[in-house]
Amino acid sequence: MKIIDCITYFDEPVLFEIRANILNKFVDNFVVIEARHTHSGKKKKLNFNINKYPDFKSKIIYLTIDEQPSDLIIDKNLSSSEKRFNSLKRIDQSYNKALDYLKDCCPDDLFILSDVDEIPNLEKLNFKKIESKIIIFKQKMFYYKFNLYYDLIPWFGSKACKVKNLTSPSFLRHTKTKKYPFWRFDTWLSKVKHSSVKIVEDGGWHFTNIKSPEKILEKYLNFGHHNEYEDNRIKLDDIKKMVHEKSIGYNHLADQKEKNKISFNSYKLKKIAIDVLPKYIYDHKEKYKEFIEY
Repeated sequence: MKIIDCITYFDEPVLFEIRANILNKFVDNFVVIEARHTHSGKKKKLNFNINKYPDFKSKIIYLTIDEQPSDLIIDKNLSSSEKRFNSLKRIDQSYNKALDYLKDCCPDDLFILSDVDEIPNLEKLNFKKIESKIIIFKQKMFYYKFNLYYDLIPWFGSKACKVKNLTSPSFLRHTKTKKYPFWRFDTWLSKVKHSSVKIVEDGGWHFTNIKSPEKILEKYLNFGHHNEYEDNRIKLDDIKKMVHEKSIGYNHLADQKEKNKISFNSYKLKKIAIDVLPKYIYDHKEKYKEFIEY
């Protein structure tokens, strides 16, 4: 059984370097997917440089997407919800690009799907003993620095299954983050509700926005929720203020039906000791001191 770590990539060289070093001893292949357009539809250059990672080059499968989905809503004056619809189409396209590689994999190979800033903890897992069809990693979330902890909610980011149980990468990504009872009739018909689920409690780390304020703003105007940040006219000064105050501008606790979750609040991120971070980060704390809060 091969273990395949698959991510989508925008421009996160530091996070990929850390990811590869943490997961290398567990993973047979790193699949990196990058598009020539952002989730907001803007053209972009390809940023991933495989030559920066000579120690992992033989394991890396680099897939690129040249064209946008064919079923986007095309209009000069898109509504916010239509922008979001198009973003989701582009995101699903990125995840599903993994099928170009998976079609040649063995049915029992294990496929792990994450965004680049979601690093699963594989340290204590024996996948051969896990009988559940879907594996979901319950991860701790960090903002701006590796040790600024957002403790209000866990992050269910990385998800995994054997290739033979994969409906599609996008459906795996959208799988509901809970285990449903076997008698729930709706699980029989749903592609995203499952009863055969294992939740990995100590499931890793979500290191979000480990970037400069300028890069965070670039991300916000180009990622899946770009429409919300455009609607709220988020500026660089807003980002700098949040980083300085160690606060966040997104309401993760909002009702799912709420269209606009941008919310500037007084919640403060918690600084934690760096010795509880992944060992690789702790061992290289001097190298990454720019991204550690002291």
